[in-house]
Amino acid sequence: MEHELFQKLGISLALGLLVGLQRQYDQSELAGIRTFPFITIFGTLSAMLAQEFGGWVIAAGILSIAALTVAGNVIKSRSLPYKAGLTTEAAALLMYVVGAYLVLGDGTVAIAVGATVAVLLQLKSTLHGIVSKIGEKDLKAIMQFVLISLVVLPVLPDQTYGPYDVLNPHNIWLMVVLIVGISLLGYFAYQIFGHKAGSLLGGALGGLISSTATTVTYARRTHDSATSSTLAAFVVYIASAVSVARIITEVAVVAPATLATVGPPLAAVLLLMLLLGSAVYFYQKKGRDEMPPQGNPAQLKTALVFGAIYAAVILATAFAKDHFGDKGLYVVAVISGLTDVDAITLSTARLMNTGGLEFNNGWRVILVAALSNLAFKGVLVGVLGSRAMFGKVAVLFGVILIGGLLVLWLWPENLQLFTASPNQVAEEIL
Repeated sequence: MEHELFQKLGISLALGLLVGLQRQYDQSELAGIRTFPFITIFGTLSAMLAQEFGGWVIAAGILSIAALTVAGNVIKSRSLPYKAGLTTEAAALLMYVVGAYLVLGDGTVAIAVGATVAVLLQLKSTLHGIVSKIGEKDLKAIMQFVLISLVVLPVLPDQTYGPYDVLNPHNIWLMVVLIVGISLLGYFAYQIFGHKAGSLLGGALGGLISSTATTVTYARRTHDSATSSTLAAFVVYIASAVSVARIITEVAVVAPATLATVGPPLAAVLLLMLLLGSAVYFYQKKGRDEMPPQGNPAQLKTALVFGAIYAAVILATAFAKDHFGDKGLYVVAVISGLTDVDAITLSTARLMNTGGLEFNNGWRVILVAALSNLAFKGVLVGVLGSRAMFGKVAVLFGVILIGGLLVLWLWPENLQLFTASPNQVAEEIL
């Protein structure tokens, strides 16, 4: 028992020293490397006493720390110059609570919180620099994502409705949050690197945000002679490759149990795209271009449109499976892939996750949708872009379409590269 108490006191001392070191380095006038260990140990001892005498001891300790910070600020304000602030005061109160939580709660959580306090204090300049670069448009994107994920999602009913009893508002919106979150990540990466991005990074960011939108934008730019056809074709190709990686990520998040079966054939197509893309990159590695402006992917309208598409795909999938069996899903995949491959990917992943679809049929449905989307983007280039760009895209996409069809035709039914041994993989292939 005594060993456990001394261990908690030691951890409390270490956390206080860590935060105090940072405050001392930052030249805090209120509390530093000696004061913060006193605060955390005070919190730990207060929690120990509270177990015997009641929770009022902890409350009294918080009031004492608050009174000390007020008194310290009053005393410091009499000696000019003095920069008043609340960071050290807030850290002092939080570290007192951390010290108490070491006794009353989970020690691992307390350590994580204490370390996080020190890191946040140290990252002051970095965080301020990030905030200074955020414009009104970026802040709006953040707040809209908060609205989508933390306000709308929790209030939606988690039960099924409608035909075939497959429309679950909570699950549908959860998929909206996932897709918007991935797109928002790409958007902020664009905000940091976009205007300086070369063709490789431009294509990667375009795939994260929207490969279809990237295709339309660059095709139009070649039609207006604003961008070379080789560069535009490469950017569109990389964006399409990243969209395949995005599909694999979505499956891993929504239905991780299926990844051993679903992942390898999709990864094989991705590997082919990367190998071909590498050859093209070294062929035109001198080409650089600025990314065109990207829209905010967290707009409520965008979220509602994707939610509607996803719900429609769920209904179409249920209808096709009920009336035509698993073969009907391929028709849905082709049609859905023309508009939004994410929707059919997520609906198929959830169907596999619930046992409604065999894994080997599931990955084929997803791959058919991805190939359909690739063909559709090729048509967009042909309609909107220059002839030179279309010729290059047709060759690149044609190779991938042939490779994808070969994977659909030749891939072994039970090959699981993520879980099988090298010998088992060799046996399956041979």
